[in-house]
Amino acid sequence: MSEKNERVLIVGAGPVGLVAAASLAEAGIPVTIIERSDELPQDLRASTFHPPTLDMLDRFGISEQLVARGLVCPHWQFRDRSEGIVAHFDLGLLSGETNHPYRLQCEQWKLTEALRSRLDASDCVEMIYGAIGTALTQDADEVTLTTERSDGSTELLKGRYLIACDGAHSRMRKSLDIEFEGLTIPEIFLSMSTEFDFGKAIPDLAPIAYLTDPDEWAVLLRTPSLWRVLLPTDPGMTEEEIKDPALMERRLQKLCHQDGTYDVVHATAYRVHQRVAKEYVKGRAFLAGDAAHLNNPLGGMGMNGGIHDAVNLVEKLIPVWRGEAEPSSLDRYERQRRQVCIDTVQEQSMRNRKMMAENDPEARARYHDELRAIVADPARHKDFLMRSSMLQSLKDLEEVA
Repeated sequence: MSEKNERVLIVGAGPVGLVAAASLAEAGIPVTIIERSDELPQDLRASTFHPPTLDMLDRFGISEQLVARGLVCPHWQFRDRSEGIVAHFDLGLLSGETNHPYRLQCEQWKLTEALRSRLDASDCVEMIYGAIGTALTQDADEVTLTTERSDGSTELLKGRYLIACDGAHSRMRKSLDIEFEGLTIPEIFLSMSTEFDFGKAIPDLAPIAYLTDPDEWAVLLRTPSLWRVLLPTDPGMTEEEIKDPALMERRLQKLCHQDGTYDVVHATAYRVHQRVAKEYVKGRAFLAGDAAHLNNPLGGMGMNGGIHDAVNLVEKLIPVWRGEAEPSSLDRYERQRRQVCIDTVQEQSMRNRKMMAENDPEARARYHDELRAIVADPARHKDFLMRSSMLQSLKDLEEVA
């Protein structure tokens, strides 16, 4: 293999790909990143950072930057749309388990921006913008990636390993012929962002609130500049119908009445999937982030889980690269992260959805009573937070051989 090919190829320059790249570069391992977009999109995607994710980002000095540009949220709630607070959770109970006993609300593009700035200054990192990975082949010694530019031209890139971080519709996963098992959730999710301050309008509202309701659950998330509202929507409607300004206004007024009209700064409607790749490791290629797993956003585990993938994988790849561990040790990445995805992320996000959408009065009462009992017991309260904040899933990994 030529010296030029002594590198790791990373497809996708979102948070997951850039965390993997930064971790490899820190270890002195050359990286080439392939990214479709020339510009960094400042969109309103994931915005919740869980405590262990911030702990992982501490090594780059980035958590401090994100905290300065974000909103620290030491509390979050389950509420009933009619009755108000059901359970108020205090992340301060996690002190001693993490350097960051809170959730941080901060748009993911701020992480991407900080990581890109760091990588631009690294001699170990090459960024190729305006290109996509279309196909992948490999042999016992290297991988070969076919890339396509916006002008239609193609180029072959070679490396020792490849990490696919190219999202839900991953071409790399398809090229590797890996099944993406799971289901599509029936309802469409509508996300609306507004400057209206729900915190002033709704008594004792936490910056992160999950509102259960038999007819229409809701999520309220405060970001540094806006409030985001998430509502389930009839899948039989078209996107144009869902995002009709008059309908969005009626739905927001029903959620929280105000005398004026809502200023919806941004709205998006999207299908939600619960899927897990059948394999995370195939030869010298690895899947991470949305390329490996998708889940509904209730609990904010998607981006966080992807970053955890990247850190876990790179911790195993570095000693293999240096000849300090056998290549077979990389298989543990799949065993650990896939099991966590199924047992923790998928299970918990689906349970959250079921709890919020439950319309049987007795079942709803049981859910609410259970949540009240949890917050009333300090040990159960902390245990619940360990799981919902993803700290426990990282502890559980050590039990996976």
